[in-house]
Amino acid sequence: MLNRHAASFKNAFNGLMWVLKTQPNFKIHVSLSLLAILGGFIFQISYEEFLIIMVLIGLGLVIETVNTAIEETIDAFDKNPREEIRIAKDVSAAAMLIFAVTSFIIACIIFVPKL
Repeated sequence: MLNRHAASFKNAFNGLMWVLKTQPNFKIHVSLSLLAILGGFIFQISYEEFLIIMVLIGLGLVIETVNTAIEETIDAFDKNPREEIRIAKDVSAAAMLIFAVTSFIIACIIFVPKL
């Protein structure tokens, strides 16, 4: 049982490394996340505000990873341009866009009063 969990962890880690190496948007999210954490220390945001920032960072990275998984899965089955494929990819990307805009607004609510 422990070996199965170790293998699952290794696979997940390999996926994370692949995303970090190949996906520019993921790298941008990681960079902005580190900037938000640094800003939290510099502006001495509250414990609760830090929790909110950390949840937003985690969810954003998860959504970007799922978006990438959806796009890669679709490409594995069919790379031909089709309307259904374009819609699936666009909707998947839209989920990340919605989250990013919402996270930006929340970050502004937390950080702007501290400027």
